[in-house]
Amino acid sequence: MESLFWLVQGVLEPLEFAFMRQALMMGVLLGILCAVVGSYMIVQQMGMMGDMISHSVLAGLPVALYLNVPLSLGALVAGVLSAALLSFLESQSRLKIDGVMALILASFLAMGTTLVTVLPGGDRLDLIHILFGNILGITPQDLLLTLGITLLILTAVFLFYKELLFYTFDPVGAQASGLPVHWYYLSMVTGISLTVVATLQTVGVLLVIAMLVAPGMTAYLLVKELHQMMILGAMIGSLAAIMGMYLSYYINIPSGAAIVLVAFSLFLCAFLFSPSQGLLTQQLRRK
Repeated sequence: MESLFWLVQGVLEPLEFAFMRQALMMGVLLGILCAVVGSYMIVQQMGMMGDMISHSVLAGLPVALYLNVPLSLGALVAGVLSAALLSFLESQSRLKIDGVMALILASFLAMGTTLVTVLPGGDRLDLIHILFGNILGITPQDLLLTLGITLLILTAVFLFYKELLFYTFDPVGAQASGLPVHWYYLSMVTGISLTVVATLQTVGVLLVIAMLVAPGMTAYLLVKELHQMMILGAMIGSLAAIMGMYLSYYINIPSGAAIVLVAFSLFLCAFLFSPSQGLLTQQLRRK
């Protein structure tokens, strides 16, 4: 009975602080958002696309500061431009997509670093904060922005699920049947860019790709259908965010890194013990 009391006390104590309540709500929203977008990235083998966009948004941040517009708008424009440039270079040359991604990632990152030092006011940009995030420093406005992005993407997925499913697993067939595949591609990279924008404040550029792929990959090892993968991935992502926040609170480690490490730990559990694809499960079945 005493141990139960201390457990409940340990769960409730961080909730006394407004910044922890906001951070936990943000973590749950991002767990849902990253899992839904990340599921499409995984089945389409676009994992590195998220990495490229997450680094490319840095080029838009100092421009947004200079023009006195929201940083999220500058990041979104830079992310979509990098994906559009990738599509153009790939379609107009014999270059492989992985090489083009690496080139765009490095170029946009260098562009962002240069603009920070060249544009007036660029030095006000906290690069450490952008790279590693700070979920404990979010504001109610950040929470509302993330809620809006999450609702927008969930609504789009609900309305166009069948078309996106067709395009995801058979893009050639989708194009042959008359679906506007270029618009679907643009909508997907816009969704990835919006997710990166929402996640910058929490885990930062360097860790955003882990939140985009880890919950979806974990769910991929446990279920077979795409909608099941998104639902389970959202639960796993939310759980990773909550557990990571509590770990950060009690053992004093960076919150963004704690969330990613929990997400990776959950992936390892699925990798080892998944009933159908777990490494140890398969070995035991053979014995």
